[in-house]
Amino acid sequence: MSAPDEDTQRNREIAANQAEREKISAVRVSSWAIGLTVIVGIIAVAIVWSWMSR
Repeated sequence: MSAPDEDTQRNREIAANQAEREKISAVRVSSWAIGLTVIVGIIAVAIVWSWMSR
């Protein structure tokens, strides 16, 4: 069985790894949200512009 200090250190390493994974996941989701917003905005501008040009 491991010593309590080793278990504590291992738990901290696991928590740090999990925090890093969550941060990367949040950035990925934010990137998708920004990209989708830009695409929807471009479509909206194109529709309004075509409507005004009639």
